[in-house]
Amino acid sequence: MSEQRTALVTGANKGIGYEVAAGLGRRGFSVGVGARDAARREEAVGKLRAEGLDVFGVPLDVTSGDSVRDAVELLAARGGLHVLVNNAGITGGPPALPSELEVDRLRSAVETNVLGVVRVTNAFLPQLRAAASPRIVCTSSRLGSFAYQAENPDPPVFWATYTPTKAFLNAVVVQYAQELRGTGILVNAACPGYTATDLNDFAGHRTPAQGAEVVVRLATLPDDGPTGGFFAEEGELPW
Repeated sequence: MSEQRTALVTGANKGIGYEVAAGLGRRGFSVGVGARDAARREEAVGKLRAEGLDVFGVPLDVTSGDSVRDAVELLAARGGLHVLVNNAGITGGPPALPSELEVDRLRSAVETNVLGVVRVTNAFLPQLRAAASPRIVCTSSRLGSFAYQAENPDPPVFWATYTPTKAFLNAVVVQYAQELRGTGILVNAACPGYTATDLNDFAGHRTPAQGAEVVVRLATLPDDGPTGGFFAEEGELPW
């Protein structure tokens, strides 16, 4: 790259987020490792730096306005942000039927998986608008696709918290893409696939590095790349 570009990855201390940070670092980005757990954040930063990557820790709780504002100030002091990867997410607890769901569980999942994305994205939009070739990528899931749900009306497991929040997130991605079309900011959702992380007790058949590939690809799209899409490794997915 001809000039230093900076990326921020939320929930980057482990799993897919960590591998996204590593992938962007290997492509020449200076990468902010966003995470709320200080010890895990610094451990991740240390491992990535040991690989020779330009990374730095960003204390960040996406559910806290104060934390997000502090992160904005930190990135501004470093020259601004070019790429935002909204990766932080939670399941909202174990699988549950919607008829048996505790509302507070769903509220908690929405707070992190959707409102957290909006909170962080809106806070960093001024920096992204001022950047060259800015990108926003949101880590979603095939479970959030209405087309996928229609094709699988009897899922083996009901995720009445996680699945609706990813559908909500997908709608938010479309809204941002429509608003920002023509500004140079490309906004897309990524489906890493069934990846082995602590969200599923490491039951997934894909590695975090494999899951991160589509996220990194969308974060480094050329200026004529797509916006407002939902992509997996094999290509674009239906909403």
